[in-house]
Amino acid sequence: MFRFVLNGSLQHNKSTLIRSILYSTKQLPKKVLATEPKAIDDLKPHHKYGGNEKYSSDQLHTLKTVSFDEIRVETIAQEIPNIVQNAAVVEQKKPIINWEPTPLSDSSKLINQYLMLSKIRLTTLVVITTMVGYGIAPAPFDPSTFLYCTVGTGLCSAAANAVNQYHEVPFDAQMARTKNRVLVRGQLTPLHSINFAIASALIGSGLLYFGVNGYAAALGAGNLFLYTSVYTPMKRFSILNTWVGSVVGAIPPVIGWVGCSGAFEPGCFLLAALLYSWQFPHFNALSWNLRPDYSRAGYRMMAVTDPALCRRTALRHTVALSVFSALAPVLDVTNIWFALEMLPLNAYFIYLAYKFYQKSDSGSSRKLFRFSLIQLPVLMILFFVNKKEWISKKETIGKLTAAPLATDASAMIAPTIKAIL
Repeated sequence: MFRFVLNGSLQHNKSTLIRSILYSTKQLPKKVLATEPKAIDDLKPHHKYGGNEKYSSDQLHTLKTVSFDEIRVETIAQEIPNIVQNAAVVEQKKPIINWEPTPLSDSSKLINQYLMLSKIRLTTLVVITTMVGYGIAPAPFDPSTFLYCTVGTGLCSAAANAVNQYHEVPFDAQMARTKNRVLVRGQLTPLHSINFAIASALIGSGLLYFGVNGYAAALGAGNLFLYTSVYTPMKRFSILNTWVGSVVGAIPPVIGWVGCSGAFEPGCFLLAALLYSWQFPHFNALSWNLRPDYSRAGYRMMAVTDPALCRRTALRHTVALSVFSALAPVLDVTNIWFALEMLPLNAYFIYLAYKFYQKSDSGSSRKLFRFSLIQLPVLMILFFVNKKEWISKKETIGKLTAAPLATDASAMIAPTIKAIL
């Protein structure tokens, strides 16, 4: 904003004043024949001084200051050797700006912002796999433990995602897929997001420890550390982040399993292996069409740094997924029908991965990604329906051994009672 002090020497410096006013308008006037500059009296104020009155130098001296936005410039000629540019009518107008407080103070949007901060879609997938792991475990269903297990795991996942977004704000701002996240847009402060993450982590770990068991709490806390302190920084310097991220995604069904049965069994490791291998074709196909974003943000993803390895890894793990499915009845976790029902799904999954390996275009990667979204829920349902044992062997043996003991005790006590009577 320019401010000009009008005094008795204004007539002497009028050329300088006219040039300053003209340059500040940033207009590009048309070139015309040279003319004499207009007198300073042609500057017609439109504020409180009136538009048709003229003031002498003494009167102008009594006026203190006139800001530039109080002056309407009708026509001002700029002096240039041999050429003077005729400026059109320039009227200084202030732009209308609607300022909005940052972060948003509307409490009605706070829940929605928390859901976005926790990456609700990813957290929902984590919760579903945890529920499936609990349901597949060969142990009685306990509603309270089931609730504590799923809610606790979901809160730990929400905390991990909040910390992840806190660290990646400058990089998310460079990606079209993540530029509208709440921290990038300033809808929540970084301190607010960290407080949300701490509260979610403490409540989630507490629910797992006091409501489920120590194994589930240790897995939940360990997975939180692995995602925030290993996977998140590793994305900046190594493609091994994809393997670490797959381990993070394979742990939730194990939390559900040990939360239900209270023990690590072959079935929970097999379920984790299935989830681990499924994530490679799923994520590699997704990241293939996001290569410009990942490259711009500086993430070391296979699709960016080693595209050939990205395609090979997706194909290899579709084959591994079919092998793990065939091992389920061998390990006595499911019946033979699970392997037979998964055979056509796995064969088509391998076919799509092979097409992606050959063509490596957006169409083949998109088909592979979309089918991965279908195969995972089908795999979980078939695993649950075809599980071999609904009650664990330990509980079955305990019931069988408890029954003869009760019979023998009653047989020994009955004659004694008759003798006394």
